[in-house]
Amino acid sequence: MHLFKGKTALITGASRGIGRELALAFARQGAAVAICARSQEGLDKVQKEIEAAGSHCFASVCDVRQEKQVKRFVSQVEDKFGAVSILINNAGIYVCQPVLKHSTEIWQDVMDTNLNSSFFFSRQVLPSMTEAGWGRIINISSVSGKKAESYGAAYSASKFAMIGLTQALALEVAKQGITVNAICPGWVGTEMAHNQLVDDKWCELNQINPHESHDIHRLSVPQERFVEGQEVAELACYLASDQAKSITGQAINICGGLSLC
Repeated sequence: MHLFKGKTALITGASRGIGRELALAFARQGAAVAICARSQEGLDKVQKEIEAAGSHCFASVCDVRQEKQVKRFVSQVEDKFGAVSILINNAGIYVCQPVLKHSTEIWQDVMDTNLNSSFFFSRQVLPSMTEAGWGRIINISSVSGKKAESYGAAYSASKFAMIGLTQALALEVAKQGITVNAICPGWVGTEMAHNQLVDDKWCELNQINPHESHDIHRLSVPQERFVEGQEVAELACYLASDQAKSITGQAINICGGLSLC
């Protein structure tokens, strides 16, 4: 099937992990795919995979924290593929810091990367989506955006705010053929999650043995497994499809039962 033939999907933070799986999934469904991240090397690898899947790809380094770079990247995508039909705001970072020791600079970096970038990209693509009368914006939030975790205040705050942005924007564009939803993964088997689980500071603050951390958290999931990145990508493809045209303003968990809120 080619659900998105003739459409352009733009995915941020796509050089690895969930972003890579999102890019490949939309490529397999026929979309022209535009990807950005901070690492050109990682982007080059994903671009080759996308092109091997038979899809067109535009890949470029973009600091999603900088609105000027966001504007330039979107303009380049439009010049190459035309208007962006599907936007997935996936770029994100996690920082482990107690609030009392949290530097303002690191706090701002998390907010700029996780939240402000979603605002910047959404604002850039909405005019063309409105003109076309069709569009999909999907924000990758987290179950930590519904129930906060200790020592991840900036991350949780940014992900809570992302859900708020999702809801507000969904209401604004509901009559224009545009849907806006958030996906809230739990533990996903990515490099970012692995690094967090074995991080000495994180384990010390949470009083967990780094050698046992992976199994402890895997077993904390009712399904006793981590979500695969491909599963998140498949959910995103569904939300971007016409079959999901009545789903908007939602924050959908994909976590193996880890969170029920």
